[in-house]
Amino acid sequence: MILEMKDVHTFYGTSHVLFGVSLDVDRGEVVCLMGRNGAGKSTTFRTVMGLTPPRGGAVFFKGRDVTRLKVHTRARLGIGYVPEDRQIFPELSVRENLDIGRSSGIHRMNGWNIDRIYGLFPVLEKYDRKPGGQLSGGEQQMLTIARTLMGNPELVLLDEPTEGLAPVIVIALKEMILRLKEMGTTILLSEQNVKFAVKVSDRVFIIDNGAIRYKNDIKGFVEDERVQKRYLAV
Repeated sequence: MILEMKDVHTFYGTSHVLFGVSLDVDRGEVVCLMGRNGAGKSTTFRTVMGLTPPRGGAVFFKGRDVTRLKVHTRARLGIGYVPEDRQIFPELSVRENLDIGRSSGIHRMNGWNIDRIYGLFPVLEKYDRKPGGQLSGGEQQMLTIARTLMGNPELVLLDEPTEGLAPVIVIALKEMILRLKEMGTTILLSEQNVKFAVKVSDRVFIIDNGAIRYKNDIKGFVEDERVQKRYLAV
């Protein structure tokens, strides 16, 4: 097991947002955290990354308690975070954005470098010298994922990657995630697009009102229409 959250409670000021969240991710898996807007998905990711530390419970990475560690320490240990709002550097070129993400840390099992990144994202090589702010939304999403991979993470937190993207870009993103999965990359994915999630994920957790309400393998989830309607239907 590479990631485990145990009975995590997270607050924003006095607002209690996560209520006893427990989930786990095994090495090499793609696990999807699903839920409606405001259910607690992004807060869960921020808690794992250390951006919003929990007030109760614990977060373990590769068996180590990282609950009180700083964000940069978790990144150096091998956790990569792709935020929902992308946060690229718009005035820097594609290559400069990628160079910023480069890591010389000890977790180099994946060996990501510019050549390998451009092999996975040929569109980024095409726009190597183009400012990031001039890319389309889908291209910026790819750049954000690529920048995270440049840090050679052992676990990638991928928050709402398909939101606002055109269908053709969603298809390209699906193929990219499946290729990463074949390479052995471990991914915790946050997603509302059920059709997309079931094509890339091994297991699913559903969060609602800040608590985990359901977990299953992807086959069991697909067959359980009652759960989909209860927790995911708009």
